[in-house]
Amino acid sequence: MKKQRPKLFEPALVKTAIKEAFVKLKPTVMARNPVMFAVEVGAAIMLLVSLAVLFGMVDQGSFGYNIAIFLILLFTILFANFAEALAEARGKAQADSLRKTRKTTPAKRLNEDGTTETIQSSELKKGDIFVAEEGDVIPADGEIIEGLASIDESAITGESAPVIRESGGDKSGVTGGTKVLSDRIKVEVTSDPGESFLDKMIGLVEGAERQKTPNELALGILLAGFTLVFLIVVVTLQPFAMYANTAIAIASLIALFVCLIPTTIGGLLSAIGIAGMDRALQANIISKSGRAVETAGDIDTLLLDKTGTITIGNRKATNFYPVNSVDEDHFIQQCVVSSLADTTPEGKSIIELAKEMDQPIPEPDEDEVEFIKFTAQTRSSGINLPDGTEIRKGAVDAMKDLVESAGNNFPDALEEKAEEISSDGGTPLIVAENKEAIGVIQLEDIIKKGIEERFARLRKMGVKTVMVTGDNPLTAEYIAKKAGVDDFIAEATPEDKLEYIKKEQADGKLVAMMGDGTNDAPALAQADVGVAMNTGTQAAKEAGNMVDLDNDPTKLIEVVEIGKQLLITRGTMTTFSIANDVAKYFAIVPALFILTFPQLQALNIMNLASPQSAILSAVIFNAVIIPLLIPLALRGVEYKPIGASKLLARNLFIYGLGGIIAPFVGIKLIDILINLV
Repeated sequence: MKKQRPKLFEPALVKTAIKEAFVKLKPTVMARNPVMFAVEVGAAIMLLVSLAVLFGMVDQGSFGYNIAIFLILLFTILFANFAEALAEARGKAQADSLRKTRKTTPAKRLNEDGTTETIQSSELKKGDIFVAEEGDVIPADGEIIEGLASIDESAITGESAPVIRESGGDKSGVTGGTKVLSDRIKVEVTSDPGESFLDKMIGLVEGAERQKTPNELALGILLAGFTLVFLIVVVTLQPFAMYANTAIAIASLIALFVCLIPTTIGGLLSAIGIAGMDRALQANIISKSGRAVETAGDIDTLLLDKTGTITIGNRKATNFYPVNSVDEDHFIQQCVVSSLADTTPEGKSIIELAKEMDQPIPEPDEDEVEFIKFTAQTRSSGINLPDGTEIRKGAVDAMKDLVESAGNNFPDALEEKAEEISSDGGTPLIVAENKEAIGVIQLEDIIKKGIEERFARLRKMGVKTVMVTGDNPLTAEYIAKKAGVDDFIAEATPEDKLEYIKKEQADGKLVAMMGDGTNDAPALAQADVGVAMNTGTQAAKEAGNMVDLDNDPTKLIEVVEIGKQLLITRGTMTTFSIANDVAKYFAIVPALFILTFPQLQALNIMNLASPQSAILSAVIFNAVIIPLLIPLALRGVEYKPIGASKLLARNLFIYGLGGIIAPFVGIKLIDILINLV
């Protein structure tokens, strides 16, 4: 069950945003947005002109007309501030809900002499060790150093299903505020007070550390350039008017200036960026910066682990193949015996397959046998029986070395069968009895349903997918083809991942990857977008620039789509903003000179009633279009993976053409309403 998101116009959020809209009128705050700051300066000038007209100090038309222009400009600024404040309020609402999770809780700190003392969680320091048992709330972030437990993470992730956390692996990280449902664990604290993952989440969600992204900064510079250019245009218009013996009121010049500059995108730019991070949070992704979300939209290459991402993750035994004249029943029995102490899903599946084939399952006395556990060095496991029989099962190359080192031949037929299994996407496990190969077990990885369609979707986005696996090249190639990925890294080591990322980046590409282990940290740090699992090690979470609270390996695909939606929303809103200035030209420019040059009536294609109503209609439309677009800015433009050129053509048609047509209709309707009143 996911976290409930506040409605777009939640009354409490709207109330907060309205207050903040007025607070943001401070010139020091407005100066961060050159476009809206220019509008605020124009509003201030109009207030002074209105007062001067009221007291008969200047002849600049009627007081009503001037104060109307002032009020419209003021509301233009307030609408823009409201959009940004509403986006921030939604983030702060999330922070408040997280803050409720952060409580001072009792902590059972473990002393050097083995005793425990109960202290407050705020007293725990980095390096301290505490004990957490069934029913305890975990008091601080840490790494499990001993034990295994079922953890309720619903307070953090919104998911009701408990998860297993254990020491010694990549699922050893625990987060303060979660609850132990069973068993007992020892945890080493990995952060000082005020620096926990939850504290960082609250700061990030509130936007206190949100910095403008390079794309946003570049667009801000462009908008500032437009503002400066149109300021020069409007200022130089007055001497031309004087030469033509045309009196142009200050209100008309300011109205023209405000309508010329791209106020729509200027007013919504910050809200779009904040909303992008908010959508990432909605997907249970904590982004350390808006830069990471935006970069995800430009990703060229995506590295994904095979296990748990492309495949279900647990390989299952599907066939037993004895070699040469070995009796099948005898072979299956030896496979079962060698798997009795194998607690992995693969080992359990061997016994399950034997049961399905009605094979008896022996129960040897543990005191009389020696179980050989799997190690990375031997790449095999097995059992030593009381009669001296040694049974081993493991990877092909490891077992081949074992058999040949004893002076025995490794059957060609067995090697061919193992290669056949690998080429069909399976994993061969060779079984040896007393260092003689007796057959092979076929393990198969199950590819997740619908994953091929998701990769096809990424391909349409222009993203290259790369599968990372520890499997041999033949198996990796088969899975890659079946799943529809573009490339693969077989028998991957941490160095291989890092090298691949560097190679792609050297070719000018942006790379994303997901990881959860300490050995993934170098690659996560090197990648342009590194998504760490919340259950992963502290090193992985520190190295990545995003953290996935759901621990879903396929989340990278969603991250890319969120990033692309952010970029597209910003691009389409910019297109619309610049396009809708066209109609304003046809409203205001004829209105300024129509009395002196009646021929300009031909440009009054909207047939607006009078010069004053034309200017008022244009300025009003310029103001009201901002709140009308707030839902689109916060929700984002729908993204469809149809390719860059088609997407550009689609957006130009919808938002470019729409941006030209909408003002003609809107300004005309406002003009009619003004004259009815």
